[in-house]
Amino acid sequence: MSAVYAAEDADFRGPLDVTKAATAVLDADGTVVGWGPAAYALLGYPAHEAVGRPIGTFVVDRPDPHRAATPMPGAAEAWHHVLHMGHRDGHVIRVATASLPLSHTGTGPARLLFLADADETERWEALQSMLRGLATQSPVGLAIYDTDLRVVWTNRALCDEMGTTRYTGRGPDEMVTDGEVLSDGYPPTLEETMRRVLATGEAVIELHYSGRPPVDPEHDHVWSCSYYRLEDANGSALGVCEETVDITDRYLAQQRLDLLVQAGGRVGTSLDMTRTAQELSAVAVPRFADSITVDLIDVVLEGEQPAPGTATVRRFVRVWERPPDRAAADTDPNRPTRTDPGGDGGVAGEGAAAPAGEGAPGAAGLAVSGGPAVRSAYTRMVDHAPDSIQARCLAGGRSVRESGTRDASGAHARLAVPLHAGAAPLGVVTFCRDNHPDPFDSDDLLVAEELAARAAVSIDNARRFTREHTAALTLQRSLLPRNLPRLTGVDVAHRYLPADSSAGVGGDWYDVIALSGTRVGLVVGDVVGHGVRAAATMGRLRTSVRALARLDLPPDELLARLDELITQDAHEQATVQAGTDDAALGVTCLYAVYDPVTGRCSMARAGHPLPSVVDPATGAVTHPDLPAGPPLGLGGLPFESSDFTLPEGSVIALFTDGLVQGRGRDRDAELDALHGILADHRHPLDDLCDRVVAKLLPGPVDDDAALLLVRTRTLDSHEVAAWELSDDLEVVGRARALATRQVDAWGLDGDLSFTTELVVSELVTNAIRYASGPIQLRLIRDRALICEVSDTGHTSPHLRRAGSEDEGGRGLFLVAQMTQQWGTRYTSTGKTIWAEQPLTSR
Repeated sequence: MSAVYAAEDADFRGPLDVTKAATAVLDADGTVVGWGPAAYALLGYPAHEAVGRPIGTFVVDRPDPHRAATPMPGAAEAWHHVLHMGHRDGHVIRVATASLPLSHTGTGPARLLFLADADETERWEALQSMLRGLATQSPVGLAIYDTDLRVVWTNRALCDEMGTTRYTGRGPDEMVTDGEVLSDGYPPTLEETMRRVLATGEAVIELHYSGRPPVDPEHDHVWSCSYYRLEDANGSALGVCEETVDITDRYLAQQRLDLLVQAGGRVGTSLDMTRTAQELSAVAVPRFADSITVDLIDVVLEGEQPAPGTATVRRFVRVWERPPDRAAADTDPNRPTRTDPGGDGGVAGEGAAAPAGEGAPGAAGLAVSGGPAVRSAYTRMVDHAPDSIQARCLAGGRSVRESGTRDASGAHARLAVPLHAGAAPLGVVTFCRDNHPDPFDSDDLLVAEELAARAAVSIDNARRFTREHTAALTLQRSLLPRNLPRLTGVDVAHRYLPADSSAGVGGDWYDVIALSGTRVGLVVGDVVGHGVRAAATMGRLRTSVRALARLDLPPDELLARLDELITQDAHEQATVQAGTDDAALGVTCLYAVYDPVTGRCSMARAGHPLPSVVDPATGAVTHPDLPAGPPLGLGGLPFESSDFTLPEGSVIALFTDGLVQGRGRDRDAELDALHGILADHRHPLDDLCDRVVAKLLPGPVDDDAALLLVRTRTLDSHEVAAWELSDDLEVVGRARALATRQVDAWGLDGDLSFTTELVVSELVTNAIRYASGPIQLRLIRDRALICEVSDTGHTSPHLRRAGSEDEGGRGLFLVAQMTQQWGTRYTSTGKTIWAEQPLTSR
């Protein structure tokens, strides 16, 4: 039978109690002179057969060798034996006996003999031993409360733990100070819990309770408490029994383990060093420490890795500091073992929270965004004195503990742990305790080092990302145009916003290209993806577009050539390294050519968003009817151009999709907002750019965004002169004369008149000799003097060096030597040869 069932069934008077045991009365010689009914029931002998017989005649064997005679407590000359006695039917019974002297006169009844089943007696004695052990030897604290919940009995363990020999009369919450129920789902006090047990009869098992016992009033202890109702034989409540076990060490070990588990899921959720430091603080404060500081070596923030052994000679930047909140700690009823590990970790420093999207500028000029504001993390340098705990930690490369005297911040215990990646130092994290009464022990040291190790891995990952992101951003900025050309035909303004550091640098680009005949090439494009590869791909594409634009190709043909280059590049890379993602698949681009002489604009796009065009007269914003075209890199698909006239003063907005779409943004609503700003087109373009960015991109962005605003101009008719010529060599002289008169009419330098006469003579002569049909001569006075000769031929002239005996071949050579630049562009009706001369007077 288990102890539980024995306790339920036991009669605490015992089998040998006078009210239950079989009895026999013996004289001085041991002869039975009295025989009770219970003895008859036990041995089967009726009284008339038992009386007069010596008691020894019932004994069939010597006393049980394992149970020698023992004195009976509480009675002089009383002895306890276990005997083997014969039953009347012949079987042998183990019988526990006890004798008690009645008289010492030698006559009449001399002893009273008690008999009981030995097995039943031994079970009862075991139960009694167990109860004595619970009262005097068990490490489990026991207390019995009456129905008024006052202590009526405690065992020795509870008295020892509370440092007293008597605790009767006290209530359940009066045994310790600062008591608190830690388990969820229970009333806030033990008394309320016990009243519930008393009322419902439902036991409470392993409720966790913290407090400070009288024997250790400076430290919190944690107990596992269980309660059950005590009842009498009729089921009426007698009180409540309490069982308590001090589980402080086990509880703290579990808390440390929980802390590390939480750190695994909450520290290092982003590639931001400041955010990682903040997350470490949110996990450690206040459960492990009352305050924390994180100092990183300055070059780590720039993405560099310090050399081993150089930590002590480096400069440090405090990226996180959470000072202890004494006022909150003094009024907060929660003890350190109870505090919810959640929360935001507090605000570092004295400053107020920054507006959404704002952050401290990084060492490389990047924006650090998201999360609560921190003290000026990237600008606040800290110097550690040689004897400071941080300096000693960094010098030795190992953790350092100190406790005792309080420092200027009020901390009485400090623990500095190095942050390192392999052998390379990253910084140091310092844990401090102010309100927490205990110094950091060896177990705390292990926890702190594990927390620091996890944070260091995340910080090093962020450092590596910062290095790559900085390199990509530098590369991207070096590939984007730093200063767009100042052209007569257009006014331009532009903005470029790189993606937030968590997304990485993208491949958006824009460009304004000066073309022949005062025409302007406008480009905007987007390479899918982020990082160095996207930036490098963008650079290759921008260079390719500029080279193709110099050939004066129409927009649709330029995109077709660009598509061929991208497709060929993708195939070559796939051949060299299978699976590479360097190929620029998924590139979008829009290319437009604007002619300020005619006001005509030709445009084509490859999967790129439509531009927005503002009418200068009405302010209406529309999208041109422009076929979408496939993204670049698919290969073999055609592109189409659209031509339309733009009134002078029209505003064209070219942009990438990052300007109007992104996570959680409505593209149509963003376009409406863009058009609302563009409608106010008479403002300077730079002002419009600023308003667009402020409205559409007020915070960090997850994709690059490029915006190019262009306001068109047209050349005054007085700045252009054109003549139609026949294909007869006799018109060469007339062409020279027309050009000379026009140059003189413009009041240009005399040397330009001579040079222009020579250029016109050579270009018109070549057109007549090698082409057919009508010829047009056009002069344009802009930032340069431009001479153009157009014909119906499609053969491009080639510059060559004539031999000493050659009669011809020197004309283009002379043109190239006497002009700033020259070239050929093709049209639907033929070609145009052009040459430019600089104008020093404009």
